[in-house]
Amino acid sequence: MLKNHDKEHNMKQKLLFLLLISVILLTACGQTKLEEQITLLDQSENEVTFPTEKPALFFFITTYT
Repeated sequence: MLKNHDKEHNMKQKLLFLLLISVILLTACGQTKLEEQITLLDQSENEVTFPTEKPALFFFITTYT
């Protein structure tokens, strides 16, 4: 019984390590700065442009009716 628990713990550690390595690799391959502005449409079909000079945080809230 104890050996099975150790195997599960070992497997979780390996998966966590693989996830961490994957995130680091994907981050390293990403762009450091956007070349173009991001433009989206709001609920009233108006264009909304996000600045690329500074970091911006935006949320998507969707409803299905």
